[in-house]
Amino acid sequence: MINQRKGRIIIRIGQSHLSFSALDPMQADDPVTYEPYVMKSGISLSANLREALSEADLMQMDYKKAVALIDTPVLLIPIEQFEEDNVETMYLHAYPRKEMGMVLFNVLSDLNAVAAFAISKDLNTVLRDNFIDIQMMPVMSPVWRHLHQRSFTGNRNKVYGYFHDRKLDIFSFHQNRFKFSNQFEASRPQDALYFLLYVWKQLMLDNETDEMHLVGLSGEMTELAGELRKYIQKVYVINPSAEFNRAPATKIKDMPFDLMTLITKGR
Repeated sequence: MINQRKGRIIIRIGQSHLSFSALDPMQADDPVTYEPYVMKSGISLSANLREALSEADLMQMDYKKAVALIDTPVLLIPIEQFEEDNVETMYLHAYPRKEMGMVLFNVLSDLNAVAAFAISKDLNTVLRDNFIDIQMMPVMSPVWRHLHQRSFTGNRNKVYGYFHDRKLDIFSFHQNRFKFSNQFEASRPQDALYFLLYVWKQLMLDNETDEMHLVGLSGEMTELAGELRKYIQKVYVINPSAEFNRAPATKIKDMPFDLMTLITKGR
């Protein structure tokens, strides 16, 4: 007999990584289940997802609802300039690719912005074929929302760098808006160092009083912070366990920070 859960399964979809996660508050000792899936080379992302949905242990629990956390380029649009009829045109102007697929959007009301992002039509079909209720969002959405709230601590300007999927997202806030947000390819610490210092200079921040905060799965994080401190006095590495008060998700090896945030904060 197959057990049917009432909650949502979380599917994190990257270009080279797939994972399934579920939260069961009834299991006090181990409420979070995390199941990475080894993707097969030579087949598309949507084909990998279709196979993963049939093979993953968590999918045998017959989930009907899901959240898809998708690693995809994002266009941030000020909410007062957003027009749903024009969102695809704006996105394709920012990311002019021939086979873009479908352009979706999430409203980030607390940041007065709309996040437009794209997924392939095949990927969308696979997700909608397998779930009666599916919510999709970019991987950065829970990170932006959490660190935006964190930015109100103290009165210094803050820049955040999030390492994930061989990329570096750098962003900053001013009150309830984005001050800066961009993504860079940064598989090497030297690349990350250059981009972080470039953005710091572009924002004309103070090397002695303003702050830089780093987060993400990066083996060179401590070394990178040390290099940054040669130029910027206040550089901090965010420890997820301390950040989320030792929440169960923070104890799972190799779980991305965006997924920890979504599971722990609920958005």
